[in-house]
Amino acid sequence: MDYKDMKFNTKIIHAGQEHDPITGAHVSPIYQTSTYVFKSTDEAIRLNQNQDQGFTYTRFGSPSAAELEKKIAILENAEAALAVGSGMAAISTALLTVLKNGDHVIAGDVIYGCTFALIKNVLTDFGIKISLVDTSDLSQVEEAIRPNTKCIYVETPANPVLRISDIEEISKIAHKNGAKLIVDSTFASPYLQKPIELGADLVVHSGTKFLCGHGTVVAGVIAGSKKLIDRARFPILQVFGSVISPFDAWLLMQGMKTLGIRMERQCENAMKVAEFLDSHPQVEKVYYPGLPSHTTHKTAKKQMHGGFGGMMSADIKGGLKAGKILMDNVKVFSLATSLGNIDSLIQHSPTMSHFDMSKEEREKVGIKDGQVRISVGVEDVDDLIADLDQALKIVEKECN
Repeated sequence: MDYKDMKFNTKIIHAGQEHDPITGAHVSPIYQTSTYVFKSTDEAIRLNQNQDQGFTYTRFGSPSAAELEKKIAILENAEAALAVGSGMAAISTALLTVLKNGDHVIAGDVIYGCTFALIKNVLTDFGIKISLVDTSDLSQVEEAIRPNTKCIYVETPANPVLRISDIEEISKIAHKNGAKLIVDSTFASPYLQKPIELGADLVVHSGTKFLCGHGTVVAGVIAGSKKLIDRARFPILQVFGSVISPFDAWLLMQGMKTLGIRMERQCENAMKVAEFLDSHPQVEKVYYPGLPSHTTHKTAKKQMHGGFGGMMSADIKGGLKAGKILMDNVKVFSLATSLGNIDSLIQHSPTMSHFDMSKEEREKVGIKDGQVRISVGVEDVDDLIADLDQALKIVEKECN
């Protein structure tokens, strides 16, 4: 049976994985070695010059990473994929693959804080020009195009206000102007969104999040054409060394096997949590693309399939004080800066994930001082709602 004919949950378990031909091991072994022995000098020369034909040194690739990469490429309907040591390694590697000194990149004005810092504070040191715009507004993307625009970088859903950008339409703008489109699809995962099918040249994920789902690994992946992935591996990965370890690649593959069933439950739970918060008198605004009130709900319905994800943010009445009271009094939710786990997490975006942005920059894109970001897990949703309700009652008591 061809992988293309398989449905998602079958594909994510079986795609790219084969039983070990030597031992018959059902679960793939971990190839925990730094180097590989060659049969001859001729083979050593051939493999060092053609890294996609075998293995030489784990900084360039390993059987564990290769198996993960094959699975990611199949899930994203891409020609190839590259696994790296973190989500930020995936983002920086992807950007450096398509940009050089003198180029111009258009990026979303609301993106993960470290990505914002990379684009604004690091790429500019390399002579790369930047424009930060609301990528959910196609007219702003069009107006930002310059003769030297080589890349449009989109995060959708965007962290933390869940703004949705139209990948298909932005890809048309990018390609019409000779630019590449890179999409960070971490919040959606391959279960909900397929950027390559919609015209993206590269898609990146923080594998740490929904792909792993269990909070046990830090990893990143990139998928796209073989030509771009080959360049991402050599020379970018080759010289910057953002390699994924064999053990982390193995852990990520084990977590991914339950991605489909986890996302089903997380999407279902998140909708109910969002509706509860949206009706609560202590909540000023809820940012969840599944709510009809969300500014980019129509684009989300068009682009995301199977649900709207497990992420949301909410503005709590009472500002920072109220947000802190809420986060300090939840019992089921854990106060942590990551997301996408099977257990529910909560954080304060202005001081945690987006501290790299100034207060003015945050407020401009809707990241308010009283805003909390919630990653909904797979617990019984009644318990999640009850936990938020009891904490919000404390907020109401202490802030009013």
